[in-house]
Amino acid sequence: MEKGEKTSQYSGWNALNSEETDQFQLLEEKIDKLITTIKGLKTEKESLNEKLQIQEEKLTDLTREVEGLKSGRDKARKRIVSLLEKIEQIDG
Repeated sequence: MEKGEKTSQYSGWNALNSEETDQFQLLEEKIDKLITTIKGLKTEKESLNEKLQIQEEKLTDLTREVEGLKSGRDKARKRIVSLLEKIEQIDG
């Protein structure tokens, strides 16, 4: 093998290494971007979970309020029926 052949082989090897380095750098950049995206999604998920918890608490409170209003309405209806019955006893 002559000196020119060794140089040619070595430069080809350098070109391959340079190409691999570029690919590794590209892969590293993509992984960094992926990590950033995942961190952002985790933060967003935590925020949405907090909002969901707040909405669930509001829903629970509103459900209790509706049940209380229905109960009050039923009590008022029973009292009205009772009063109407008393009025009917006077007429009877």
